[in-house]
Amino acid sequence: MTTPDTPSGDSLAALDEPSVLLRDDIAGQELCFTAPVEMIRADSAGDVPAALEKMESARANGKWCAGYLSYEAGFALDPKLHGQMPETRGVPLVLMGVFDAPDARPVSQGHDGTAGLSNFRPMWSFEDYAPRFNRVHEHLRQGDCYQANLTFPITADWQGSAAALFNEMTERQPVRYAALVDLGGPVILSRSPELFFEVDDNRWIETHPMKGTMRRGATPEEDAALAEALRQDVKNRAENLMIVDLLRNDISRICELGSLHVPELFRIESYPTVHQLVSRVRARLNQDVTIADIITALFPCGSITGAPKLRAMQILRGLEDQPRDIYCGAIGYTSPAGRMRFNVAIRTLTLHDTGQAVFNVGGGIVYDSEVQAEYEECLLKARFATGKALPAPDLDRGAAD
Repeated sequence: MTTPDTPSGDSLAALDEPSVLLRDDIAGQELCFTAPVEMIRADSAGDVPAALEKMESARANGKWCAGYLSYEAGFALDPKLHGQMPETRGVPLVLMGVFDAPDARPVSQGHDGTAGLSNFRPMWSFEDYAPRFNRVHEHLRQGDCYQANLTFPITADWQGSAAALFNEMTERQPVRYAALVDLGGPVILSRSPELFFEVDDNRWIETHPMKGTMRRGATPEEDAALAEALRQDVKNRAENLMIVDLLRNDISRICELGSLHVPELFRIESYPTVHQLVSRVRARLNQDVTIADIITALFPCGSITGAPKLRAMQILRGLEDQPRDIYCGAIGYTSPAGRMRFNVAIRTLTLHDTGQAVFNVGGGIVYDSEVQAEYEECLLKARFATGKALPAPDLDRGAAD
């Protein structure tokens, strides 16, 4: 990688050209992509295969790609889902810049003015959420699926620069898979703690399914007890293991026989607002596997759909009023040497130039889930953006428009 004199991450908003910043807050390292030589974009289902082929061609020609796939790109990857594609969406299905090389550097946060989020408006009240939860529960009872990740949007007002907001949120809650994407249209700001997949130079692929959430404690003793309760909780372990099995099945389609294994189950990762239950799945890719092969086999990540994946996606499409857009998609890069890394775009905001910000929250529903607890967990997950507990709203359906 090169190390040219480019502005630090806090100055990205001052650039006039498209850019992608991928940051590991924990390691204190980031990749900054600027000055794309080409843009790859898919706005319809029919454009998605060609976009993935262009990414593979760019890699073969010594170029890097960085950007995102929105959740609905998954509907274009399987004929059984083609009819589920929403007619209206807020972002492209695929948006990737093609770059010569990124600037790899230590994180250097400066001061790029002030920024903030305010006036949070959940699109679903508890009264909106409960009947959808009940419909998912009916599907579970009938055996249509074993888990479904029901989600809904929250809107807010944002002020200041996207880069300043990104840095402010970095200070509040460091994560490994953060991203700030400005490739035209809405700016995408991701504070994701979840790895979708990473591929190294030797074709080893690894994914870290994250399923299971617990609040942090008020004291060290309570916090440790809550973390251990999450680790031992039968429901959360069952949810996590279900997604591990789903991802093992997905990866088995593209990996060498005998290389697939699970190095770690039920690890606790702790963040300022929540504990998370995380596992690892690892395998060696088949020779000559392409970017399209990997994305088609894995996307979207099973941790944010449910199981079985296709049926869960169909059920959720009938219950969620709006497209997820970037939420539950993937943001990352591909390199000429074969390295790739994409996050699961949870805890991710779409920043519109109208001053509106949109992000989703959700959770996996299984047979023994309780509706009040699941709704409260959704609001807890909003704390990455709000900085504090979001009270259950008493809004009619149109109040958040």
